[in-house]
Amino acid sequence: MSTCIVCGQPKEQGIHIVNEFICLDCETEMVQTKVEDEKYPFFVHRLRQIAVRYHV
Repeated sequence: MSTCIVCGQPKEQGIHIVNEFICLDCETEMVQTKVEDEKYPFFVHRLRQIAVRYHV
């Protein structure tokens, strides 16, 4: 099991990007979220955390 960087829950299915994990549920929600959606900035922020951790 890995802990999702978006929801913080331990899950078995999902994807690994660099050294971070995004669960299948969050991945599905992210790809279906439109730019106009109020949750879009949250997803962008969480994905930026991957870049910040990777480049430090």
